[in-house]
Amino acid sequence: MQHFAELYKTLDQTTKTNEKVDALCQYFLQANELDKIWVLAILCDRKFKSIAKTSELKLWAAQLAEIPQWLFDETYQIVGDLAETISNILPLSKTVIEKPLHVWIDEMVQLKGAEEPLRKEFICNTWLQLDVNQRFVFNKLCTGGFRIGVSQKLVVKALAKAFNITENAFAHRLMGNWDAQHTTFNELLFTQNNSDDLSKPYPFYLAYALDDELNNLGLANNWQAEYKWDGIRSQLIVRNNQIYIWSRGEELVTNKFPELLSLVHNLPNGTVIDGELVGYKNNKILNFNDLQTRITRKNVSKKYLTDVPVAIIAYDLLELDGKDYRQQPLAERRLRLAEIVQAASNDYLKISPTIEFNNWEELTAIRANARQLMAEGLMLKNKTSVYQVGRKKGDWYKWKLEPYTVDAVLIYAQKGHGRRANLYTDYTFAIWNNEGELVPFTKAYSGLTDKELVAVDAWIKQNTREKFGPVRSVNAELVFELGFEGINYSSRHKSGIALRFPRILRWRTDKKKEDADKLSELVKLIEV
Repeated sequence: MQHFAELYKTLDQTTKTNEKVDALCQYFLQANELDKIWVLAILCDRKFKSIAKTSELKLWAAQLAEIPQWLFDETYQIVGDLAETISNILPLSKTVIEKPLHVWIDEMVQLKGAEEPLRKEFICNTWLQLDVNQRFVFNKLCTGGFRIGVSQKLVVKALAKAFNITENAFAHRLMGNWDAQHTTFNELLFTQNNSDDLSKPYPFYLAYALDDELNNLGLANNWQAEYKWDGIRSQLIVRNNQIYIWSRGEELVTNKFPELLSLVHNLPNGTVIDGELVGYKNNKILNFNDLQTRITRKNVSKKYLTDVPVAIIAYDLLELDGKDYRQQPLAERRLRLAEIVQAASNDYLKISPTIEFNNWEELTAIRANARQLMAEGLMLKNKTSVYQVGRKKGDWYKWKLEPYTVDAVLIYAQKGHGRRANLYTDYTFAIWNNEGELVPFTKAYSGLTDKELVAVDAWIKQNTREKFGPVRSVNAELVFELGFEGINYSSRHKSGIALRFPRILRWRTDKKKEDADKLSELVKLIEV
């Protein structure tokens, strides 16, 4: 546990990539073999279910610290991190027990589903057996909140440096349906037949946002253009007469889309297709909100299968006849993909149409109408490009449409987390309804500079009207321009609408609350 606590502290206290890579590299070379697989799972965001609710941890910590609950809650609001609050508010351990990380986790796993007295006894005893740094890490295990600025890409880079194996190889081995309880570090990363896992997807290739002039990309005919569909990026895998569907978030979602199971009869074994899973009905792609109402359901009823059927819009071919096809040029992969989709002749599998254009000016005009097709913009791909791993600049670009915008009034604020724990950075915004009232319609958390966050925080503290636990209502004065990608009706919101990907574009210090937009104007966007 101490070794992992030291690693966590190092990763949390530096923003330099090389320092993080070096710390991870040293850990994987020196740590206990049984610990390493758990750390790998934690850093790669594999699900680790908590054995206690947040409310239970807060109650038990307050009792053990012998302080009233209100004082604990006030402290938590100031600190902003539950694990840190508990670590520091409890009495120091008189005797620190040295156990490997995997031993503590094994004990936690055995207590999942146990009655409250057993879980409370274990957690409270553990708190009193660890020093402050170890206790902090243990609390993170309890809450599942490991946010330390380490991506899976960074972990892969460290593994490649430590063991002198290519990043692409490790990236692929970390994909798929593995968990730390049922595999070892060596089995996962070094077993030669690791790729025999039939369900294992390939790492996704991600595009960069286009931030350059189109003419700087060279000749237009060297590039393939297609629409950027608004759905769930997925891989469709058919191997050994079985079908698997993976989301980009490495979630196996096959069972959520039973209509796609028929594709196993139409695609040859050894086929892996990269595409977008979308709502698809009457030969049209549905709004993402329609798809979202379906994927949030635990059980997909016949009604949702009828109202929101799905299809996969195929972008790319990653495996052909059981062989890795990613190193073939895009033009070749696209040709084979078209043949496979045509031969499949299944309504649940469509090929993403390429866009015919002669020059960049023509493509710019085509992009302007992308939203009419339920697309977010365009994708540009060099025809000679291979299918890489992760986000690589140079061959694939996403050219998204400018976001919708709305001017809104700040009415509620709440403190953030982590380094923002002492600042009010989580905001609720309102716009005017037909009765001349400000109605809340969305929240946003990002977009302001550090300097602006400090200024808004100071204003909020001076203009608070009421407090509702951690939330403050403020005088309706500040106006902000918000950007968003889409809008739909919503019965869950008082305003009757919901925005997709809202974020703050700028603080409109030049506007008064009366200048904020009206709800009726946003509703018109839905009806376009």
